[in-house]
Amino acid sequence: QVQLVESGGGLVQAGGSLRLSCAGSGRTFSSNAMGWFRQAPGKEREFVARIWRGGDTYYATSVKGRFTISRDNAKNTVYLQMNSLKPEDTAVYYCAAALAANSGTYSGAYDYWGQGTQVTVSS
Repeated sequence: QVQLVESGGGLVQAGGSLRLSCAGSGRTFSSNAMGWFRQAPGKEREFVARIWRGGDTYYATSVKGRFTISRDNAKNTVYLQMNSLKPEDTAVYYCAAALAANSGTYSGAYDYWGQGTQVTVSS
C-alpha cells in the first residue's frame, strides 16, 4: 500500500520557522514529481511548491524566497523548509506525489496524497 506521511507541523510565532517532512512508503518516489499543497479554512487547496525528479523546483509567488522544497531519494522523503512564516501561511499542508516525473502546480496531476499536517502561525 502506497502511503505518504507528513510530519513537522505545529504552532509557531510569526517570523519563525518550521520544517515539514513527507515520508513515502510502498513504492520509491525518486523518479516522481513531488509537491506540497495547503488548504486554509474556508479556502480551496492551493499549490505551494514542487520538485521534479532532476531537482528542478518551482514555488508559488506567495512563498517564493521563504520556503524551500528538497528531497532525499535515499530516504524516500521530501521536505519543506518554511522560514519567515506569516499568519497567512496558516493551513493544513499536504504532501503529494505524481506518477509523472514533471507534474506542475495542478493538484489533479498528483496521484498520491498524505493526510496533512497542521501549521498555525500566530501574530
